[in-house]
Amino acid sequence: MAGCTDLAYRLISRSYGMEFCFLEMVSAEGLIRGNENTGGLMETLPEDKPLGAQIFGCRPEAMGEAAKKIEDMGYDLLDINFGCPVPKIAGKGAGSALLARPDEAREIFKAVVKAVKKIPVTVKMRLGVKDPSGKEAAAIAKIAEECGMNAITVHGRTREQGYSGNADYEAIGLVKATVKIPVIGNGDILSGADALRLKKISGCDGVMIGRGGLGNPWIFRQVEHALQGKPLPQEPGFEERKKALLKHLDLELTYRDEQTVVCQMRKIACWYFKNLPGAAEFRGKINVCQSVETLKKLIEDFG
Repeated sequence: MAGCTDLAYRLISRSYGMEFCFLEMVSAEGLIRGNENTGGLMETLPEDKPLGAQIFGCRPEAMGEAAKKIEDMGYDLLDINFGCPVPKIAGKGAGSALLARPDEAREIFKAVVKAVKKIPVTVKMRLGVKDPSGKEAAAIAKIAEECGMNAITVHGRTREQGYSGNADYEAIGLVKATVKIPVIGNGDILSGADALRLKKISGCDGVMIGRGGLGNPWIFRQVEHALQGKPLPQEPGFEERKKALLKHLDLELTYRDEQTVVCQMRKIACWYFKNLPGAAEFRGKINVCQSVETLKKLIEDFG
């Protein structure tokens, strides 16, 4: 998730049970041109494994070249983004815009599969551009399978929906019924019970957690236990949330300058305290915070 799954986020989540994660998505064009910002998004460590990379773009040649670079850099999986709905991505013909252009999608899949020799290649998509039935996603999924892609992830909303409304698990099931390769379901997974419901309704082979993991690193173990039929771990208490947030802050400080961390932590801290009593007042204070020292004190004093 752009602006969210940086190195610090991945490390804190792994410490609480997350086993696999993706980088923030990167531009294929930026990667092959050596763009400095793109390179910064790909920062990792040996303990940050296994790790997937995700690229977006609409030129098959660039997508193939970027895919080869990703493999050579040692990532464990490559994903192609056909799901991003934001105008700066989809408006330029990439992301979810490709769901309406199956011929171009086919050329991208072929170029990427040809370029990658050792690691799995997957695609993440939405149900469609406007049609919520899942038919557009099913058609693209079939093309992906024919081109040799290894798996598909489907977010249960359309591009037009953005993040509004509810994810449609039955429509994900339509995609699952269309192809033989694994289908991973995504959307509105906020608990172990949600993951079980997604699998039951859609019949999908796996579950991907997105926004449900923001400020909630405990969800990964909860979902794992739920899917394996184990007793669910105890919900984190208030002090445990503060402890995890302060650890997250220390990790951000390890890899970023202080001013960047202050800006980044304004949203991160709110993730951890979302829906808790006093969260709105805390958000107001942290949004005008100017130093790490003040930030830490606000977190320690909260509640």
